[in-house]
Amino acid sequence: MKLKTQRRIAAQILKVGTGKIWFDPEKLGEIKEAITKSDIRSLIRLKIIKLKKLPQQSKARARKIKLKKRKGLRSGQGSRKGKKTARMPRKKVWIAKIRTQRAFLRSLKEKNLIDNNSFRDMMAKAKGGFFRNKRHIRVYLQESEVLKKKNG
Repeated sequence: MKLKTQRRIAAQILKVGTGKIWFDPEKLGEIKEAITKSDIRSLIRLKIIKLKKLPQQSKARARKIKLKKRKGLRSGQGSRKGKKTARMPRKKVWIAKIRTQRAFLRSLKEKNLIDNNSFRDMMAKAKGGFFRNKRHIRVYLQESEVLKKKNG
């Protein structure tokens, strides 16, 4: 008994592949007579045609991995795909760096550890990418002796 058409129509209605369609073996005669979409729909309503629950891929391992990634694990060299700049774009690196440098320079100015002229000069240097990081600014200040000594 060929039920290819019925299987195809049922798959189309249920929006699945033909392999996931189950026919009731005792009602094959009824299924054979169903030739329109509405016939198939009524058979689906009567549970003569059902959707097979096929085994699906378990998400347990994926969840486990997700938890580990949340903890910061699985981020070693072997787990990385894409370039360094794809994972952390150059612009974002620059923004983070320049913000810390500017905040540090502002705090020095507020504490009156550097005068206005040297502050402006250092801000320009920071903008030009002269300083690698906050520590580099400290070293530069000590070597150039721009840092004012606290009274006391």
